[in-house]
Amino acid sequence: MRILGIDPGYAIVGYGVIEFSSGRYYPIDYGAITTDADTPFPKRLQQIYTGLVSVIIKNDPDEMAIEKLYFQNNQKTAIAVAEARGVTLLAAQNSNLPISEYTPLQVKLAVTGYGKAQKPQVMEMTRRLLKLPSVPRPDDTADALAMAICHAQSSGTRLRNLLNKREAKK
Repeated sequence: MRILGIDPGYAIVGYGVIEFSSGRYYPIDYGAITTDADTPFPKRLQQIYTGLVSVIIKNDPDEMAIEKLYFQNNQKTAIAVAEARGVTLLAAQNSNLPISEYTPLQVKLAVTGYGKAQKPQVMEMTRRLLKLPSVPRPDDTADALAMAICHAQSSGTRLRNLLNKREAKK
């Protein structure tokens, strides 16, 4: 299964594409879509959308995983991130990608085994799981790869549950 992980934002959208096969993770592509602060906000949203569509076309993922939004102290920032996240969801929906959402707690637990892990721990475990020479930069990219790993683990769990239910019916 090929998974596109997304760390949403409006200045930087981290993305990471992994292949999950036979219980192993293989990095395919990762990076960030960046927008300039001096660019009008609607244009920034267009750049995010266009950039994400390009990533989707290039990597042909089977599914997308994205961070659930949680309340932030700065309402102006939260609204802007929500709008950028909406553009990201639209790009996935227009590409017929199934979308799954995860909280930061779920990602930390999936990647490190500890829901209160600190960001450097998550980034280092992401590097190790993907056998990368260094932690991907910017941080948003590493976060997106961690999101994809989380989805791979969750998908495996759903598949195991489905297989177990089928076995129980026999």
